[in-house]
Order: sequence, then C-alpha cells, then structure tokens
Amino acid sequence: MTQLTSFAGTLPAFLAARATSGAVALIDRGRRLSFRDLMQESARVAGGLARLGIGPGQRVALWMPNVPAWLAVFFACARLGAIAVSVNTRFRAHEVADILARSDARALVFWPDFKGIDFAAILAECGPDAVRRLETVIAYSDGSSAAPGSVLAKRVLSYMELARGEPLAEDRSAADAGCVMFTTSGTTRAPKFVLHDQGAVIAHALDVARDFSIGADSTVLLAPPLCGVFGFCSAMAAIAAGRPLVMSPVWNAEVAARDIAAHGVTHANGTDEAFAQLLATDCSFARVRFFGYASFNPGLGELVALAGARGLTLVGLYGTSEIQALFARRDENAPAAERMLAGGRPVSPLARVRARDPATGRILPHREAGELEFLAPSSRMAGYHGDAEATLAALCEDGYYRSGDLGHTQADGRFTFLARMGDSLRLGGFLVAPAEIESVVQEAPAIAACQVVGVPTAEGTKPVAFVILREGAKFDEPSVTRHVAARLARYKVPARVFAIDAFPVTPGANATKVQKGKLRELAEALLN
Repeated sequence: MTQLTSFAGTLPAFLAARATSGAVALIDRGRRLSFRDLMQESARVAGGLARLGIGPGQRVALWMPNVPAWLAVFFACARLGAIAVSVNTRFRAHEVADILARSDARALVFWPDFKGIDFAAILAECGPDAVRRLETVIAYSDGSSAAPGSVLAKRVLSYMELARGEPLAEDRSAADAGCVMFTTSGTTRAPKFVLHDQGAVIAHALDVARDFSIGADSTVLLAPPLCGVFGFCSAMAAIAAGRPLVMSPVWNAEVAARDIAAHGVTHANGTDEAFAQLLATDCSFARVRFFGYASFNPGLGELVALAGARGLTLVGLYGTSEIQALFARRDENAPAAERMLAGGRPVSPLARVRARDPATGRILPHREAGELEFLAPSSRMAGYHGDAEATLAALCEDGYYRSGDLGHTQADGRFTFLARMGDSLRLGGFLVAPAEIESVVQEAPAIAACQVVGVPTAEGTKPVAFVILREGAKFDEPSVTRHVAARLARYKVPARVFAIDAFPVTPGANATKVQKGKLRELAEALLN
C-alpha cells in the first residue's frame, strides 16, 4: 500500500506516485487496469482535450456512469488545470441544459446509448442558449455502437479517438486549482455548483483511506455513482490507498455479490437501499471489514440489525458536497443503536464540529440541538462556482461551514446528525428532529414507513405524519396517535396522521430523497 502521509502536490503527481508498480487500480466487469494504465490514459485524454482548446479553469461536463473513462477524464482535466463538471446520468434535458449553461462547459463527454437510452436525443432537447459555449461533444462507447454523426450541431469526437492520441507532456496542474464540481440538490432555487480544488480532494482521500483502514490487502467496491460526491470520495480513497476499486456501470446487487466473492472485497460505502438489496442475495460477508452506509429510506430502519444477523457490520456515515462525502463515521465496534445514526467522529484530526442556536446565534453546549457547523481545513470546498454571495453566506468568519443540518455535539468530538434544518420542527419551544417522531410512529404495528412535517396553526407549529401501511394492514389513526402519545411528550404527538400510497420523491446522484416540501403542502391542504 502507498504510504498514507500528507501530500501537498497535485492530482497528476498523486496518481503518478501510485503508478510506479504494476498494481491494479480498477477492476471493471472483470477487466483490470493498473495505476500506470490509468495514468497513461489520462495523459492521452489530456493531450486530446488540449488540442480541442481546453485549458486551465475551463469546464468539461462528464455525463457518464461508473467506467474507467470517468476517472481518466477527471485526472486529464486536473493535468490541464481544467474542471470536471459532474452530471448525473439520471438527469434529462432541463437539468442537463441548466448545468451546461451555467457552468459554461466547453466540452461534454457522454455515453450515447447507455442503458439503451437515447442520450443524444435528450441533448437535442437542450435549447441553443444552454449550449452556446459548448464546442465539442465526446462520445464514449464500450464498442457496441458508433459515435453519432452530429449532436447539437456540434463536432462529435469518439472517446477512443481522444484517448489514442499523443499524451500531454506538460503538467499544468496546481494544488489550489479547482478540479471538480458537483451540483447540490436544489429545492427553492437552482442547484449550486460546489467546487473543490486538487489539494482538498487529495487530503480528504488520504484521511478516509487512513481512517477507514484501507490497507495492503484491501479491495474497495464502488457502489454509488461517480457523478455524486459519495461515489467520487469512495473511489478517491481507494486510489489514495493504492488499492483496487471494483466498479460497474450500473448497480446490481447480484453482480455486486459475485464481485465481493471473486475479488475479496473488504470495503464499500453505499446507501441503505443498496445494502438492503445486497442482503437479499446470498452474498458472503466473511472478508468484509468496513461497510459504511448513508440512510435515505425511512422504511429501512432495521437495516443495521438485519445486516448484523448476516454477519455484516454497517457503520453510519456523514458528509455533504461542501465538506466531501465521507467527512465523519461511526465506530464499527459501537452498539447497533449508535452505528445506525449519521455522524460520528470526523476522519480528519484537523476537523472540528459545533452547534449554533439559529435564533440567537449562540454556540450551544454539548447534547443541545442546533445548526451544525464544521471546520474542515482538509476537505472544505473552494466555494460555490459563480456564486460569491452564496459562498459568503455558507461560511462563518472563522472558517466554519454552516451546514444547514440539525444536530448536536459531544464532549469527545463526535456529533449526531438529526435532520435538515429546513425539515426540523420547533415544537413547544424546542427544536425537534422529525426522525425522532417518525421512528416512534413506525413502531406501530400497521406502519411500514413514516414521514413527519410541520404545519403552522393558530396554536403554533404542529407535527403531521404521513404513513405507508404494511401490506394487508388496516389504518386506524386514533390507535397510531395513542401509540405515540404513550411514548413521546405531548407537543411531539402528530396533530393528524394520514395514510398515503407513496411519498413524493426526487432522484439524486446518491439516492432517492423524499420531498418534504410537497408533504408540507399536502398537510396544509388537508388541515384547511
């Protein structure tokens, strides 16, 4: 394993340090690529991009699934001092047009028929304003199809042609140069572009590799997509450790189970939904040492216990695009009740966490809930690209990042995430995380899943619960209310409980997220 010490250099030098031997970097559907292969491919792609006119600070949009070419283009951009703009493969014309327009991308790399979808047709729906700065479209193929002749009336180049040319001998990278942008999940406004520089990406990857104990005999499974910060940070940690990363363009639990067995996977990070699917297979977890998970699905509250029964220890994680995805994690030796909580101990010894009262601005004592603020010198974003006002609003004068998350700290440096501040409820004069009420509602016999929102009334904000019933169960609202009233303070008992068929959701790069805003609108309509 590469020595995990601090590294003040650039991403091309970071990769080159791991390419001195023939060690395997990527295993893509059984095909093995060494770190040297990845370094050489990225240098050739950089040469191709340079001949297209891509230079320092310019943006290249990556609308690609988990394939080695994604990482090759990313490292190529870093070599040029350019910025890779990550685009979710689930995005369609409106979303892609917005990203291309506001990022001023000069080139776009995509897989025209990935999953049998006509991505060229989706691009054709983007209006001319969205692609005014776009000059070149680069079409990736696994060899099953030819590059389209024309897309958006732009010149089209095949990825293979780009990657076969002369490598870029010159290294134009810099540690403080922006290298990758991720979009936030916009709700009330357009998504922001979170920009990270090369130094922060490297420092965080080294911290994660060290803290997660990705060692000389480790192999990492890439479950989340590279287009999201969750998958990206997982991949970079494997590269930091100089260990193989097992990847596939599409998540499939059966395939993942076979890969875990075939390649001796020891580490992985993923969503609760992905691991629930994996537990439904006959996968053996005998060699697994660390599986970190993020909780998104309210109906999977028993996942940690179910995994434990199969011999798999799941560990709760915490991260955001602004301070990178694997900022903190729970102790794998902690009880299941603690491991299922998001938060834990920051992976960087330089990081600090505090909670602030959003009403008074007072820094709160440990165990008292407020807005979490993070000092993250080794992983914090460079800023929101093109939005100095939003960057200023997100950062405190002393460098802490205002997360917009509700949580509390502990004296030993750990913290617990409770909810998004926009989803938190001020009930009876106290800040309350909806998850606290939701977990109790879900204990009622007929309830499979629950979401709680706050609704303003003449008596103040009241909680309202929406539930999905277990198959064949009958809904009895008074019974659910009595169940909660026997277990929680009166001000936390839902004013109403409504049964619905499904929660409104939005697909994201990492997981499908419940739209609390739509539930609040529905609650207000039902109460009036």
